Order: sequence, then C-alpha cells, then structure tokens
Amino acid sequence: MHKLTAIAIKNLPPGKHEDGGGLRLVKRQDGGGQWVFRYTCHGRRREMGLGGLRALSLKKARERAAHYRGLVAQDIDPIGARRRLRAEAIRNRNMLRDVALDAFESRKSSLRGDGVAGRWFSPLELHVLPKLGRVPVAEITARDIRDVLQPIWHTKASTAAKAITRLGIVLQHAAALELDVDLQAVPKAKALLGAQKHKVTAVPSMPWQEVPAFYATLQDPSPANLALRLLILTGLRSLPVRFARVDEIEGDIWTVPADKMKGRRGKVEDFRVPLTAEALRVIEMARIYERKGYLFHARKTVISDATMSRMMERRGLTARPHGFRASLRTWLAEETEAPHEVAEAMLAHVSDSKVVRSYRRTDFLDQRRALLERWAAHCVSGTATPA
Repeated sequence: MHKLTAIAIKNLPPGKHEDGGGLRLVKRQDGGGQWVFRYTCHGRRREMGLGGLRALSLKKARERAAHYRGLVAQDIDPIGARRRLRAEAIRNRNMLRDVALDAFESRKSSLRGDGVAGRWFSPLELHVLPKLGRVPVAEITARDIRDVLQPIWHTKASTAAKAITRLGIVLQHAAALELDVDLQAVPKAKALLGAQKHKVTAVPSMPWQEVPAFYATLQDPSPANLALRLLILTGLRSLPVRFARVDEIEGDIWTVPADKMKGRRGKVEDFRVPLTAEALRVIEMARIYERKGYLFHARKTVISDATMSRMMERRGLTARPHGFRASLRTWLAEETEAPHEVAEAMLAHVSDSKVVRSYRRTDFLDQRRALLERWAAHCVSGTATPA
C-alpha cells in the first residue's frame, strides 16, 4: 500500500505503476496519466477509471480507491454503483419540480408582477409538487395526475383546474426540452377525473339601489373607508386602489399603470380613470395617510386585500368589495343608455375582436367621465342627474 509519492510521480516513466490496494497509475509519454482502480467482484476481474493525473491528486485517488474497496467488501460492484448514481443524477435534473420551475421562469416575463401577484406557481406548489415533485417528468402518468388532484377536484374546483392547466404547460415545456414525456397525460387525467361538480359562483355584490345607504356609512375618514369609497366611485379592482400612488394622479385623471391592471404583461395597457368631484374629495382626505408615495399606507405597508372585505363582513354583509363592479355594471345596464363598449370600458373589460380594437383607438374617456359623475351622484345622494 501507498508505494507511490507525489514527488516520485513527476519523474515516473511511461507505463503502469502500482500504488497498492488495486490503485494503479498509467503514465503516458506526454507526462499525463490516468488513475485506474483494479478489483475483483462477483468472480470478475474489472478495471474502472478514476480520473486524470492532472485533475486528481494522489491523495484524492487513494480516497476514491478506498471508497470503492469498501463497496467491493460489501459485494457491490463499483462500476454498477457509479452507473446507477449517474443515472439517478440525470433523472434528478429532470424531476417534475425542476422542470416546473424552469417552465415558470420562462413565462415570468409575460406574467404580471413576474407571476408572484397572480400566484401562477402556487397551485402546483401546494397541490402537485409535494407528491410528484421528485418524480422524473418522463414518468408522470395520467393516473399520477388523477390521484394527486382527485381530493380537490370537486371541493376546490377552481384551484384544481388551474393546477392541471399549469401541469399541462409544464409537460409541454418538458417536450420542448426534448424530454420524453406523455403530452396526453393531462387530457387523459381529465377524462379519469370526470366533470367537476362544483358550481362557480360570482363574488357577492350589493344591489345598486342599496349602494347609497352603504356609502353613507363610510363617512369616517379611515384608510379602509376612504379606499372603499374610491373603489365604489371608480369601479376599479382592489389592487390598483390599495396601491394607488400620488404620482399616478394628475388633475382629474388617474392613470393606473398596466402592471396594476388584471391581465398578462404586454397584453394590458395603462388605464385612465376620470375622477369625479366626489372621488377627488376622497383622494384629498386620504392624503394625510400618504407614505412613500402610496395614498393608502397603513403602518408598514399599504392596506391589505382583506381589510375592506373584513370590514364588510363584520357588518354582517354578504357583499364583498369586488362586487361593487357588478353593482356599477348593472346600474349602467338598467339606468343608462351607455353603449355596450363604453359600459365595458368603465370596468376596463376588453370587448370586441382584436381587429376592431386596433381600429377603435379611444378609451371613451369623456363618455366615462359623464357616466361616473352620474354614478357618484347616485352613490352620494341616491339620485342621478338626467341623461
């Protein structure tokens, strides 16, 4: 054992030089060489390369040889063991979790807030990857998908639908990486799962006739009350209201940046909101809470998404803040003669085809301003000005 020395190796001639214990150095004419481990296992005499002389020192070569001698002592063939480790490493690089993360990274640029705010990855993270994350993507079957989603297929139908859709995107991404995956696994899993029994229900809304009475209860100028009043007056979703910045408001126009509007990045644009006299009054009262440029700042950050909802819930109301968009849309349909495309623009909804929109280059700002003034008058006093 240990017949060679680091200094002697430099002067060894070309040929085979034994260190002992099965470790051999095969020296070449150019001064380089190869470490080889010779052993007998299962009655077979075998040799396995350990690495080059320049990359592997004598000390490291002896450590590797000692490790493999230990395997031989356990009647384990080192070559077979190394082959299995390499195969496992290759499989691990293509585990479902790794491919899913890679697919998410490739889509981030098209998702609002890099996919964080929209929670693109969370259905997979919560309901698929805990059980299938370490399974090689090439081995994912329709039964695997069925088994992991069946517990929530009817009870959490919306989440399950998102999870299976995301999983289909991940498998397509794997195919693009030239991995051998079953692209029919998701359609077959849907067939195995069957139709969902869950009935989709809309966010509870308040009848537009009851909005004035509720609006009158929000006179206390707290951040939550003021934010809810602005949400009702503008028809906006919660996020742009909660994250409203002073520098977004110029005169009587509030320009909501595209990244605060619902939709995929690059598919939505900045949205101009005409501010009524009542909306401007609410904004002026809210300025005392302004911190770091945000209009509705509370303590360390802006008011949370649940703040306004909990407030309505504590009052025993079934309606939720998002439902006021439905209140406004129903009022537009029943109390005004607003054209369909103008009414949809009030809620920043996309209407008509892409071709029609490309030629119709207007956001109906003036029409929306007049309608919002009438809506504000209704909210404040319960009466609307004549059409």
